[in-house]
Amino acid sequence: MICIQVDIPQSVCDIDDELKAIYHSKDTVCIWVFKTRDDRNKFVDDTAGML
Repeated sequence: MICIQVDIPQSVCDIDDELKAIYHSKDTVCIWVFKTRDDRNKFVDDTAGML
């Protein structure tokens, strides 16, 4: 496991994990927050395999 220490706002940490999607590359981390679990699942399905 690789851990990189960052300062993520507590407001983001407090959001239910089922409403977040996280992407990373070698130099970027992106966090998307959705209103519903269905929205998140659709996003994950629609973007599967994207570079």
